[in-house]
Amino acid sequence: MGVPGPCPGSAGRHLTPAPGREEADRALARLGAEYEAIETSLLALQDHAGRRLLEGADLSGTTKERWAEAERSIAVLWACFDTYTAALTAARELRARRRWPSPDDLAELSELLYGTGLTVDDAASQTETAGAAGPDAAAERFSLEELVERINGLYARSLDVIVAADAVWSALPARIDLLSAELQRTRSLAHSVGVRPGEHPAGDDLERITDELSRLRAQVIADPLAFWVSSSTGSSAPGGGRPDTVRYDRAARALEDVRREIEAVLDVRQDAERRLMQLRDVLSRADRTLTEARQARGEVLAKIAASEVPAVSGPSTALYEQLVAAAEYRRRAQWHRLSPLLESLEERAEEELHRARESLTAVTAPLAVRAELRGRLDAYKAELARHGLAGDPLLLERYDTARRMLWSAPCDLRAAEQAVWRYQRAAAEALAPEQEEHGGNEWEHEGDT
Repeated sequence: MGVPGPCPGSAGRHLTPAPGREEADRALARLGAEYEAIETSLLALQDHAGRRLLEGADLSGTTKERWAEAERSIAVLWACFDTYTAALTAARELRARRRWPSPDDLAELSELLYGTGLTVDDAASQTETAGAAGPDAAAERFSLEELVERINGLYARSLDVIVAADAVWSALPARIDLLSAELQRTRSLAHSVGVRPGEHPAGDDLERITDELSRLRAQVIADPLAFWVSSSTGSSAPGGGRPDTVRYDRAARALEDVRREIEAVLDVRQDAERRLMQLRDVLSRADRTLTEARQARGEVLAKIAASEVPAVSGPSTALYEQLVAAAEYRRRAQWHRLSPLLESLEERAEEELHRARESLTAVTAPLAVRAELRGRLDAYKAELARHGLAGDPLLLERYDTARRMLWSAPCDLRAAEQAVWRYQRAAAEALAPEQEEHGGNEWEHEGDT
């Protein structure tokens, strides 16, 4: 959400001359555009998936405290928006009375647009803690510009909690579940070779990893913000940071160590069987990757227009036939034939998996480009909002054009990229005076690159 630029009646001026008719009309148009941007952002916040999850979750710890503060901020946010709406409506009604307003009308309109007589509902304001609201929270009266600044602050703080919790929930539980599935496969393999708790150290390690993953998942679900690391760059953008994966990574490394220990046992007891199982696993991963690539190709063709997407081949039947032959060699104890065949199969299976991954990367490249453009577009908008320029009509028009292209299906990537570039250029021009004071316009250089 953007912040209006300085107005003739902004705080700090002791005398506010009545604006002319054209100046008042321009101010009303600017405030109307600001209103639309604020309303869009508030509705998006209300409908954010992370917000719905927080409302329905049984929270604890840091997340419970910060979400309670965020809920109070959201209540005040809507109260401020209601005040802003009422003031803008009153100004529009006053302006609509006459085509050529009288001096008294202009003076009254000036007070509405630039004066500091706006108040926020006391009951709503009292729901926000003084520490969270900042030094301006105690002020009982606002100008429209001050009110928008307060809305922006409340919105950013609330969105930061929602985005951070949603990012942790989107990342860690799924990774923990995948690691737990891998743990179960490793446990089954361990039992097949006699590696059990109380009988082998690796079996005890598996039990400890199982308990750790169970506790970790429960804690992540109940208190996601305890697993959020804020950005080291000091970025003030909502959601600036990353999920904390230290405990997950430690468990993953421990599981990998156990898996290597079990493989060492397998090397002693049944080297051939181990190598055959690994071959089946590699080929299975290659098949799954190729299946994913074929599904992704269909998605890309449906979502990205005029994109050259390479075809995806099927699995190698020859490798599976040779794998069956290798299993038969082992059953018959024909080790002199099995050994060279296994070496050849292991090399070719890795090549097959590599080929499958390259196919997946190739077919999903347009989706990655689209995601990058979406991220760039939102980054530009956030930067403009930080400088109070997001409400500019030209910028809004170019942003809406680029967003429609990027979120349409099928998406024309070339046209969308040009639309993002045009938005970037317009943003760079809008920011040029401030950028020049700090050593040049870095966005222009990025766009030229």
